[in-house]
Amino acid sequence: MVDVSPKAVSARTAQAEARLRLPAAVAARLKETGGATTKGAVFDTAIVAGVMAAKKTHELIPFCHPIALEDVQISLEFEGEDEIVVRCRATATHKTGVEMEALTGAAAAALTVYDMCKALSPEIVIHRIRLLAKRGGKSDYQACPDSPQSR
Repeated sequence: MVDVSPKAVSARTAQAEARLRLPAAVAARLKETGGATTKGAVFDTAIVAGVMAAKKTHELIPFCHPIALEDVQISLEFEGEDEIVVRCRATATHKTGVEMEALTGAAAAALTVYDMCKALSPEIVIHRIRLLAKRGGKSDYQACPDSPQSR
């Protein structure tokens, strides 16, 4: 674990995303049912799972510091006909950043969508899990929308 004791406490925010590419039939089904499957409300369940995962990041990822998160927001929306974009924003006032919490929240929410829709098709693809932005600490970061990593 990295020693953060000499660092100053500051407001930290990070935003991450994960994307799911759905077979056309799965996307159509989610749209016509309002996002429900036989397992329940997909987007609502994914939001809860993402928040829970972000709060437990230090239990899942070795060497992550336990952080008292002050806010976690998860959003899911369709982009185009067959893609769901999951975004997670995590906020804390701490000596270390919240990038891993945002990434973990986005990934867990995407995995929850997969779990709740896998009976419809196992060909759902989770891709492009990435950090979009971070603020606070030593340096800020903003992903370039047209960089090779964003495609």
